[in-house]
Amino acid sequence: MKDLLDYLARQLVDDPEKVAVEQFDEEDGTVVLELSVGEEDYGRVIGKGGRTANALRTVVKASAVKEQRRVLVDIVD
Repeated sequence: MKDLLDYLARQLVDDPEKVAVEQFDEEDGTVVLELSVGEEDYGRVIGKGGRTANALRTVVKASAVKEQRRVLVDIVD
């Protein structure tokens, strides 16, 4: 899931070197993925009305279903 989010984010941004994904495991088994990108690329990752961010979350959640895990995707500064 982490690699998938990293790959998708790198394809969207102008500066793929600044893309970072951190993974945290919660006590209840939930996986939290925090995505950070370069300052000028946040608009590209969030998209108009949050559509791109929602699409990223949907794709990552679909991959989590295969592993029978719950995942949250956060876009952080």
